Amino acid sequence: METRKIVRAAAVQAASPNYDLASGVEKTIALARQARDEGCDLIVFGETWLPGYPFHVWLGAPAWSMKYSARYFANSLELGSKEYHLIAEAARKLGIFIALGYSERSGGSLYLGQCLISDQGEMLWSRRKLKPTHVERTVFGEGHGRDLIVTDTPLGRVGALCCWEHLSPLSKYALYSQQEAIHIAAWPSFSLYSEQAHALSAKVNMAASQIYSVEGQCFTIAASSVVTQETLDMLEVGEHNASLLKVGGGSSMIFGPDGRTLAPYLPQDAEGLVIADLNMEEIAYAKAINDPSGHYSKPDATRMILDLGHREPMTIVRSGSKPGQESLELKGAASEHQPGAERVQDTDKLVLPELS
Repeated sequence: METRKIVRAAAVQAASPNYDLASGVEKTIALARQARDEGCDLIVFGETWLPGYPFHVWLGAPAWSMKYSARYFANSLELGSKEYHLIAEAARKLGIFIALGYSERSGGSLYLGQCLISDQGEMLWSRRKLKPTHVERTVFGEGHGRDLIVTDTPLGRVGALCCWEHLSPLSKYALYSQQEAIHIAAWPSFSLYSEQAHALSAKVNMAASQIYSVEGQCFTIAASSVVTQETLDMLEVGEHNASLLKVGGGSSMIFGPDGRTLAPYLPQDAEGLVIADLNMEEIAYAKAINDPSGHYSKPDATRMILDLGHREPMTIVRSGSKPGQESLELKGAASEHQPGAERVQDTDKLVLPELS
């Protein structure tokens, strides 16, 4: 596929819609229009941009935070829904690629989701965070190996990870080995536990995004969100827990394949777009020095296995079926009845890199 030599990209730094999906869709489209007016080919949103990051699970006991659960579930995004199609149609009309972060509702469960919508309004891929972080596991289910995906686009080969997946060496290597050129790094706000947990800070996690570019010789577009006073009011943050979540926390940036910052940072409490032109020829210079799945790999010493299989929680078996008939019937049953069945892929295994 022929790709563009220069890609103009925008990393969003903005306040999420406070568990309001309808308002979030409107703001998503408005920001996409703003990016397109700035000449951007691609706009990137942070982790759970829709309907906002579930900070409530970090701020109190489970019995207290449960009062937000129904609202958060109801305002999470279902792929293929009316709200999704509004965003996809906006991508088509504006002629811009949209990398979206969202809480995905599928059946009765939620997942930390990301998808890439083309400038033709087509979904190029969707994925789920493999392992939610810490108390996120009280809200979200897990992803699978198939969610470590990189795909060809007119912009180059594009992949994505969420938040602390950038601290998982094997997940990162799985994407590096698929020759990722543009990496989508989705982050929430960094104002959570700012006095208690340095590991959650913008300094640490932007460093992880920067190192991702250097290790993978790719462009990294790191998008984050901003906490507002309205968010604090909704979550009942007051004197008793004011140190746990604060206004601000934005730290969006775009990094080159040599780790350079390609634009100035916005103030941490400001909303806006961080925009940069990506010169795709710079990747070749970086690869000449370090290609972790090519000339700088040592597969006779270390290598990894990426399992692309998927395990359903239920297998349908009918006694008396002819050999092979069960699997055919199951495939049909899954497509009709199982939530998210369109995501099912055949089991396969990929060893990265190959040992010749």
